[in-house]
Amino acid sequence: MQNKKNSNLQPNLFYGKGPKPGEFPYTSGIYPDMYQGKLWTMRQYAGFTSAEESNKRYRYLLEQGVMGLSVAFDLPTQTGYDSDHTLAAAEVGRVGVPICTLADMEVLLQDIPLAEVSISMTINSTAAILLAFLVVSAEKQGVDRKQLRGTVQNDILKEYIARGTYIFPPKPSMRIITDLFEFCSKEMPFWNTISISGYHIREAGSTAAQEIAFTLANGIAYVQAALDNGLDVNQFGKRLSFFFNCHNNFFEEVAKFRAARRMWAIIMRDRFGATEPKAMMCRFHTQTAGSTLQAQQIENNVVRTTLQAAAAVLGGTQSLHTNSRDEALALPTEKSARLALRTQQVIAYESGIPEVADPLAGSHYVEALTDELESEAAAIIEKIDTIGGAVSAIENEFQQNEIAKSAYDYQKAIDEGEKIIVGVNKFETKEVDIPETQGIDEKAVTLQLNRLQSVKQSRNSKKVKLALNALESAAEENINLIPKIIEAVKYEATLGEISDTLRGVFGEF
Repeated sequence: MQNKKNSNLQPNLFYGKGPKPGEFPYTSGIYPDMYQGKLWTMRQYAGFTSAEESNKRYRYLLEQGVMGLSVAFDLPTQTGYDSDHTLAAAEVGRVGVPICTLADMEVLLQDIPLAEVSISMTINSTAAILLAFLVVSAEKQGVDRKQLRGTVQNDILKEYIARGTYIFPPKPSMRIITDLFEFCSKEMPFWNTISISGYHIREAGSTAAQEIAFTLANGIAYVQAALDNGLDVNQFGKRLSFFFNCHNNFFEEVAKFRAARRMWAIIMRDRFGATEPKAMMCRFHTQTAGSTLQAQQIENNVVRTTLQAAAAVLGGTQSLHTNSRDEALALPTEKSARLALRTQQVIAYESGIPEVADPLAGSHYVEALTDELESEAAAIIEKIDTIGGAVSAIENEFQQNEIAKSAYDYQKAIDEGEKIIVGVNKFETKEVDIPETQGIDEKAVTLQLNRLQSVKQSRNSKKVKLALNALESAAEENINLIPKIIEAVKYEATLGEISDTLRGVFGEF
């Protein structure tokens, strides 16, 4: 998608004194012209109730101009339970779409041109299973897995740190991740095998420097695990991606993105010996900060999100999701999701920001903030290294305790009025505005349960059992699990059955 250039500006105009955009260590951006030639990918995170309802929302968003889909899964799907499991009863379709079977995934992706649209899936413990559902669905549509573009989050370490949707202990979880690295490097050249996520770390209450440090420390652990398995850093390194939060402090967030890019490039070159430029680039998706949205005076959330989105673009993001104004109350309505997308489109086409690569480069304040954040984050990573790396630090609850302290300090500052939240602890109003919110259709939940039951009744149970036995053997014998998971999906094994098979070998954490 080409941008209209301002005739007064020369192409690739750059105001900084250091390396230009596209030059190591990529402080000013990973591409020479950044958004002058192609805009960031505009995504809107969505998924709720059922595969049918979510598919309708995806097709609506595509009609409104999104460039890629971002799939939210419900908690049972994230934690490896089918919709008919007793633990899933109150959670089916609540915070995302339930996907238990290949049939669910086929409904979810119906009429979506998979060869053209990139698919981002926010899924971690069960990432390999959801990727298998996608691969088999695409191939049934006639789309080869080698054509698929997108990302699985697949970042289990931040689940132990900040979010909690883990299943297995850290070591077998790391094995599944590196299995996915290996499989995709051979079979899915355009697929991003991980989105190393600082977003949830920041949502849990970390500072900007902690978000950088804990995220990159997790990245270091993933790269080391892949190297220990004999993978080539110049190959798998090209398909690593990151996922950052964009919080309220405008200039600090811009500097955070610049510092993260510079740090990761140097880490990949000096620590891991990468020589391929793309293996050293910190490519990242950004989401505006859900934790900053307020139930009071929800129209203020539009302003917060706009400023955060502008900071993400000025910081050089490759992909962006803008939160909807009503998300402090419920899942976003169609109308509020459209407004969130329009926010990105106004920045893209009306603000003039994309016309210059790294417009804030050369700012004394931004450059100083970048250096300050890098120094602080580097000190935290060094401390994690002394503990034995990210996994050992997690087992010792280092990151968890540091985030808890930062979250406490932040909330205390709000409670004591040192930090102002407009409409919450200052400039309050007595009026209560309760807008229309997105509901969960219980009939759609029943439809989901009926489809799951139908799949279980109509499939060849003997072949399912054989496929699950083969997966169990692969888990015990340290064979790459991804082909075995794909085989089980082809025979219509469910997400819960595949997860239970792996639970039987790896145990639960």
